[in-house]
Amino acid sequence: MSTTIDPPMNTAPYAGLPRGTGHRAWAVARMQLINKWTFLGIPAVILVASFALTLAIWAMIPDSATGPKYSGAGQAIMWYFFALGLQSLTLTFPFSQGLSVTRRNFFIGTVGLFMLVAAAVSGLYVFLGWVETATHGWGLNGQMFALQWIADRHWFIQLFFYFVVMMFLFLLGFWGATVYKRWQATGLLAAGIALGVLAVAGIGLATWQGWWSSVGAWIVSLTPLSIGLVVLGLCALLGVGAYLTLRRATP
Repeated sequence: MSTTIDPPMNTAPYAGLPRGTGHRAWAVARMQLINKWTFLGIPAVILVASFALTLAIWAMIPDSATGPKYSGAGQAIMWYFFALGLQSLTLTFPFSQGLSVTRRNFFIGTVGLFMLVAAAVSGLYVFLGWVETATHGWGLNGQMFALQWIADRHWFIQLFFYFVVMMFLFLLGFWGATVYKRWQATGLLAAGIALGVLAVAGIGLATWQGWWSSVGAWIVSLTPLSIGLVVLGLCALLGVGAYLTLRRATP
C-alpha cells in the first residue's frame, strides 16, 4: 500500500509538473475534473431545472394570492454537495492510488477543488438573490434565492453562510465515504449507531436538566453568521476526521 511514494514525473496526472505539494494537489484537482458531468454538469442541471420548475409553479398561482411566494428549490444544488463528497472519493480515489498519488495530496487537491466550487456557487446565489430582489421576485413576487432570513444580511455574510453549509455537506459525504473505504459497511454502521447514541444522550441530558427552554431560546436567537460559525467548526472536525481516516483507507 503506497501512502507516501511519489510517482514518476512523466506519469499522469503529474506529467511536466515540478515537484511540490501545491502542484501535485492541483494535479489531483485536474484529475477530479475528468468527471466534468458528475461534478459540474449535474449541479448545473439541478440548478436550472429547479429554477425553471419553480417559476412555472409560481406562474400558475393566481395573482390574487397575498404575500410573496416562497420556494427553497433554488438551494437544491447545495444538497448535491453531499453526493459530490461521496463521489469525489469513490470514483477517483482508487484510480489515484494506481498512480501512487499520496493520500495527503489527494485530500488537499480534492477538498481544495470543491472549496473553489462552493465559493463560486455561493457567489452565484448572492448574485441571483440581488437579481431576484431587483426584479420583484422575477416578476412573480417570489423568493427563492433572496429568502428574507438571509437576504437582508451583508453580502459577505450570505456568501460565508452558503459556503460553509455546502462544505459541511461535502465533507460529511467525503468522511462517510472514507469510513466505508476504511472499515466497509461495518464502520458505517458503527458510526451511525455512535451518532445515534450521542443524539439520544444529548436529548436525555437536556430533558433531565430542564434545558429545553434555554435551547429553544438559543435556536431562536441564531443568525446566519452564528450558524455559519458553528457549521465552520463542524467542517473543521469533519475535515480532520476524513483526513485521518483516509490515511489508512484502502482503494
